[in-house]
Amino acid sequence: MHIRLDETALAWRERAAQFATRELIPHELEAEFNGGVLPAAVKARHKQLAIELGFSAMDVPAAHGGREARTVDQVAVWEQLGRVTNALCWCFSEAQRWMFEACTREQLERYILPLVSGKRKECYAITESGSGSEVDIQTSARRCPGGYLITGEKWYVTSANHADYFILQARLADGPHAGAHALFFIDMDQAGIEVVRTPLFCHTFSDHHPTYRFTEVRVDERWRLGPEGDGMSFTHSWFRRERLMIAARSCGAAGRLLEEARQFAATRRVGAETLADKQLIQAMLADSVTELWAARLLTYETAAAHDRGDEVRSLHAQCSIAKLYATEAANRIADRVLQIFGGRGYLRENAAERFFRELRVDRIWEGASEIQRLIIARAFLKRGFEGL
Repeated sequence: MHIRLDETALAWRERAAQFATRELIPHELEAEFNGGVLPAAVKARHKQLAIELGFSAMDVPAAHGGREARTVDQVAVWEQLGRVTNALCWCFSEAQRWMFEACTREQLERYILPLVSGKRKECYAITESGSGSEVDIQTSARRCPGGYLITGEKWYVTSANHADYFILQARLADGPHAGAHALFFIDMDQAGIEVVRTPLFCHTFSDHHPTYRFTEVRVDERWRLGPEGDGMSFTHSWFRRERLMIAARSCGAAGRLLEEARQFAATRRVGAETLADKQLIQAMLADSVTELWAARLLTYETAAAHDRGDEVRSLHAQCSIAKLYATEAANRIADRVLQIFGGRGYLRENAAERFFRELRVDRIWEGASEIQRLIIARAFLKRGFEGL
């Protein structure tokens, strides 16, 4: 059961599959039992290989030296990278297409293009203690001579411990666009920034999710992304892409889980039979295969819709549909596969156990499943099924 891809997408897919299988998966247990951390030389190798393979430049326009890969190509890559546990596929940063629409040449040269070469690392400071998936931003940006003073607290700033600058979302406190949202580049070494805490989560990643407090952090006006007050439009662009690639990673994780379950069920003997002979096991596998196939079809069709240039409002709903279904399905599949493995599935050395923990957050971040349902329902009520 294969999605029909052309030669370009298949080449990207194979490149990512080889990288995941040969370079990343062999280090999963080392990461799992070492707090997610790999030796510096191994980490540097993974990063350099990912850059050489073009992964950091997939979404970058050719005019800026990028690969200008189609969305279908990118989904094919992230599906394969999703087969890896412990966030080892996060070994590189990506510059995203919307950034080249939002940023000035000076911003691109200082913050965005260095992501492609691996010289810099970003993190997104969006979520707050009271906002969750609703993006209710209380962090303020108050005007001062030549720029803004940023004050507020940001939670779950993923990968901040590896980053050297933030892309921060704030609400404008004054001026003609008071109340609107804005995005800012903020270097981490600026005065007024402090780490409040670094909480521990279910997964074993080297990328942490700290809470940061910003106290009148001065940001030059040059480092605001786009026109004042347009921050939410760029955030929506970021969310669409992140949601689609989460769906792709979920498909990859579910695919690997099913491969391992099939192999185990075919060899694990229970009396005179194998597990694969048991009808209840067959039913679990059948449900999982069906759900994975549906998730992949949704995800790749949404990618194709991006490449066709469908309406943005339609793409927004489709990304929510893909993320909702793929993440929920992957969680159900992880649960079934762990059950098939039995006690062995509860061992941390088993990929099923790690996926069981790691996939859970995909139903929460970049918009929880409940938020995706609201987006989908509102789009349906406004435009009908065909309008989606």
